[in-house]
Amino acid sequence: MIECPSCGRRQEPLLTCADCGSPLAAPLGCFAALGLPRKLAIDLGALERRYHELSRKIHPDRFASSAAPVRDASLRATATLTRSYRTLRDPVARGLYWLELNGEKLAENNKRVPPDLAELVFEVQEQLAEMHDAPADSDAARELAAQVVARRGQLQTAMDANVAELERNFVKCDQRPDEKMLTLQLKPILSSIAYLRTLIRDVDRAVENSKAA
Repeated sequence: MIECPSCGRRQEPLLTCADCGSPLAAPLGCFAALGLPRKLAIDLGALERRYHELSRKIHPDRFASSAAPVRDASLRATATLTRSYRTLRDPVARGLYWLELNGEKLAENNKRVPPDLAELVFEVQEQLAEMHDAPADSDAARELAAQVVARRGQLQTAMDANVAELERNFVKCDQRPDEKMLTLQLKPILSSIAYLRTLIRDVDRAVENSKAA
C-alpha cells in the first residue's frame, strides 16, 4: 500500500491517487505505470496517446506550488512514466523487459555469432579490419569504405527481418501467455538483434572515421 502525499488515502500502488488524482511516488512496472495489461503486442499510436494523457496529469509544472512531498511524487511519477514509455515503445527493449519479468535475460556481452548471420558477419568484420589497416585517404580505403556501406544495408535488412519476426512472436506469446517455451523463443531473436545493433554501430563508426581521416 502507498499513501497519497496530497489527500492521505492509502491505496494500491498506482501512478495517480484514485481519490484526488495527485501523483504517487509508487514503484511501478512498465505496464502498470501506463495502465496497460501485460501484453507484448502494443498499438504504438494508442501507447503514445496514453503516455501524453498521463504525462499532462502528473507533470511537475502542475504541482510547482504544491507541498514538497507532492512535488517530489510528481517528479518520481514522471520519471517512472517516461522510463516505462521508452521501454514499451521500442519492441527490442520491450522484449528484453519481458524476459526480465519472466526471470530470463540475454547472456552477458552476447558475443556468440547468430548461425544464420555468420557468413555476413564474418565478411563485415573482415572488411572492417581491412579498412582499419588501409592507408588513410587511399583508393583502397575509399573502395573498402564503399563496400562496408553496402554491407551496412544488408545488416539493416537483417535487422528489420529480425524485428518483424520478434513482433510476430509477441502475438504468439499473447495468445498463449502461460507457455514459457514461447518466452524462451524470444531469446535467440533478441540475441541476433543485439548482435546486429553492435555490428551496425561499429560499421557506422568506421565509416565516420574514414570520412574524418
